[in-house]
Amino acid sequence: MSKITTVNDLIEEGLWPKQKKVIGELDLLKIGYQMFYEGKNADMYFLPGSSSVLMVRTDRTSVNDILLSDTIEGKAEIQNKISNFGYNFAEQMGIQTARLEMPANIPADIATRAQHIQLAKPLSINVPGIGETGLELIFRNYLTGSLYKLYKQGKDPYGLNLPEGLEEWHKFDVPIFTPTTKGTSDEPLEYQFVLDTYPEEVTQLMNLFKKFTDFAEQKGIVLVDTKFEMFGDMLGDEILTPESSRFIKKSDFDKGNYISMDKQILRDCAKEEGWIEKGTKGQLLYVNIPEHIKKSVLSAYKDIYNMLAE
Repeated sequence: MSKITTVNDLIEEGLWPKQKKVIGELDLLKIGYQMFYEGKNADMYFLPGSSSVLMVRTDRTSVNDILLSDTIEGKAEIQNKISNFGYNFAEQMGIQTARLEMPANIPADIATRAQHIQLAKPLSINVPGIGETGLELIFRNYLTGSLYKLYKQGKDPYGLNLPEGLEEWHKFDVPIFTPTTKGTSDEPLEYQFVLDTYPEEVTQLMNLFKKFTDFAEQKGIVLVDTKFEMFGDMLGDEILTPESSRFIKKSDFDKGNYISMDKQILRDCAKEEGWIEKGTKGQLLYVNIPEHIKKSVLSAYKDIYNMLAE
């Protein structure tokens, strides 16, 4: 028997039936990649001996960290296009990202929904009373969403000292920074504490947010907010995509129609269907996503890419 190094070798030796399902993308397993993590919307593969990974997006869906059984066919590919656009935009500003060149041997149908990523330790911060924790670096142009709810409750966990009497969708003269911890629950952190700890990184990302806000508006899209994640000194994960940001068509926004072009479409559906109450974070919830919601999500993602890239 020859040496077994890949799943393909198992199949060729007759040790695993060809017709039986394997865990992961068979075409990647055949060339030696190993799947080591199944995420909410993407899977991670590594090649033994390498310090990089292949992140392969899937058509799986989730809301509020609840995994949904149904998929949105085609979402992975268009989401990957938007993500690569975001990476390109950041790199053109001189920001180092975790993205690497796609290996030449990756099958084309997988490469269209994958990114080759350099592994690095996520940026973290030592918070009194909490300890070392990961960071989500969130920037906002408007008073809405979770921030507006906190504001209406008289809470100021970010230390923003916003004036009284502001209405929802108030536009800030200068974007604001509202960092949180990264974990099971994202806890707000005082922005000055994080800014003092990572002044260069926060300033760099603020400049990226401002630049992309102006660019998107010229393309007919309002950028409401976005979330960044850093890995060492590299920007990674989702960069300016509808999975990490809120987008609204400027033509709708100017009329006061705050119709999302992003993952909020699925979140709103989940709220109407009661999935949040039925589901448990990190566990699979069996649902049927209405066809019109699938079409709306896919259409919105395609509009974002086409408008940005035109």
